[in-house]
Amino acid sequence: MSTLEISQVEKKKERKLAIIWAVTFMIVFPLLVILGLYMRLNQGKVVELDYTKFYAFMTMHGLGMAGVLFSVAFAGLWYLISTRITRLNLGVGYFVYVTVLIGFLALAYGTLIGNFAAGWYMLYPLPFKGASWATWSTQVSAVALILMGIAWLVGILHLLYALTKRYGGFFNLLGWQYLRKGTHEKLPSVVLIATVALIPGIFAFLAGAVMLIMYLLQTFEPSLAFNPLLMKNLTFFFGHMLVNVTLYCGVGWVYALMPEFTKREWKVDKVVVYSWNATFFFIVFAYLHHLYMDFAQPRSMQYIGQIFSYMSAVPATAVTMFGIIAQVYHSKMKWSIFPLMSLFGMMGWAIGGFAALVDTTIAINVGLHNTLWVPAHFHTYMLMGVVLFIFGYLFYLFSGEEGIHLKNVTGKAGFWLFVIGAYGFLLMFYLSGINGVPRRFADYQGIEAGHVKETGTHLARYAAMFIYLILLGLLVMYWSLFAKLTRRQKASA
Repeated sequence: MSTLEISQVEKKKERKLAIIWAVTFMIVFPLLVILGLYMRLNQGKVVELDYTKFYAFMTMHGLGMAGVLFSVAFAGLWYLISTRITRLNLGVGYFVYVTVLIGFLALAYGTLIGNFAAGWYMLYPLPFKGASWATWSTQVSAVALILMGIAWLVGILHLLYALTKRYGGFFNLLGWQYLRKGTHEKLPSVVLIATVALIPGIFAFLAGAVMLIMYLLQTFEPSLAFNPLLMKNLTFFFGHMLVNVTLYCGVGWVYALMPEFTKREWKVDKVVVYSWNATFFFIVFAYLHHLYMDFAQPRSMQYIGQIFSYMSAVPATAVTMFGIIAQVYHSKMKWSIFPLMSLFGMMGWAIGGFAALVDTTIAINVGLHNTLWVPAHFHTYMLMGVVLFIFGYLFYLFSGEEGIHLKNVTGKAGFWLFVIGAYGFLLMFYLSGINGVPRRFADYQGIEAGHVKETGTHLARYAAMFIYLILLGLLVMYWSLFAKLTRRQKASA
């Protein structure tokens, strides 16, 4: 896939930034998992958390995970593009890293110390009506998120600008030249997918910035009041888009790196261009399925939400699933850890996406919307989709382009522990959702329906047991990753 001539010195500098991102992720990710573990233990009556602390944990876990996963997904795209496609400004890369890190630490301070507990969705007017936390914690959390958004915007705009210069225009990044007759330069699939992912990301971050600035203004001037439905639209446009953009970034790595294992080109053609461009359009409106319960929302927008949710799920998913099957079928490749994680990541995307489609059906959403089915589906494509893509990329990065093809018994052992633990954990969410266990509840002791209360409590305990297995799998994979990194650095020295 490489079309860029880059010196070993420049590549080493880019790799250093990528490893800094990777190590930061490896420190933060299990800490955020542990916050989730405490929440499930509290719901299972194994530990007892104060309500304020529970919701502060939930806020940090949700916002922190979304931010960290997108940051690493974007950092992976940055590394692939800067070492294979076109040169990027390393100073901008470090600016993004440092600013995101400052924002993340500020968010941790606002939630874990200041007890800001409005949830990852921060639905208006939660931070202002009956809040159990100080105003300063709302301000710190909002500023933290704005800082991260600024960093992401700067990084995205720089990357897209560099790609636009490299391929002679923005529409060429979307592959429109494939729809015209005549010869044209080949477009790497990772460039097309990065563009489709990051342009909607710009819209999302701008919407999030507007929403957060409005929050800040009200903290300084309490007499201000905004339309709650407008605020909810901005919030879920931002949140829904961020999750999808993160997933597409990870899919871009698979398109870029899988051919190195199968020895088959995963090229862009008209079908791929039409599919990803359709997704580019549909995904902008799919967020509306989060607002079915808002009866003040115009009915036409509710129907648009269901239609576009269905349509956004089909083109890119179908062409990618067909593509990955075509890549591995009779390829005689060695099933090293990267293709294994990529294939399971695709499976997690498909399972989570199907469960999401079930919930976006209005008739079914009436029963599932406020249950644990919702965190079940987004945990599926984040934990068993995005996170597996990330770990596949980390093994690729730490092992080197030659070492990644070798057997990795330790890494695979950790992978299987992680997969078993993750699917067991997710199953408890799905079973809870089917049984009507509500989401966003710190515990279930106040539920009058005894069956729901007992089911929710028992399944939360089982979920916590599977989280321990996830953490054990992480520990084994970390051992393998750092062993590979150490060996490679010694060999380089």
